[in-house]
Amino acid sequence: MFCKQCGKPIDDGQELCEDCKNVAGSNNTHQGPTGQTINVNVNSGNTGNMNPQAKSKIAAGLLGIFLGAFGVHNFYLGYTGKAVAQLLISILSCGFLAFASSIWGLIEGILILTGSISVDGNGVPLRD
Repeated sequence: MFCKQCGKPIDDGQELCEDCKNVAGSNNTHQGPTGQTINVNVNSGNTGNMNPQAKSKIAAGLLGIFLGAFGVHNFYLGYTGKAVAQLLISILSCGFLAFASSIWGLIEGILILTGSISVDGNGVPLRD
């Protein structure tokens, strides 16, 4: 499970991580995973994914479908190794193997849109 406020991984049954529980009575800021300060609205009532670093599932899926041959969707999601592989397959083969990367990207784009791929390269859940 993930914290409802910041998206950090937490134990099952908890709603907020230890950091967000401490924030609830203080100045409503939280230290994000990359060190930046995130404003947290503790009483918002919204139970959706409020992580500001969450990537869009729709954007990633469409990038995979339309630009999958170049691995753009994998760069967007933080899967740099796969993205470089797709890009190199397309470029180094002078386009002859671009169809293989395109099919790979199309399949991954569909998997992203259907929810089979639901986290980015850092393990943060994708938002709708």
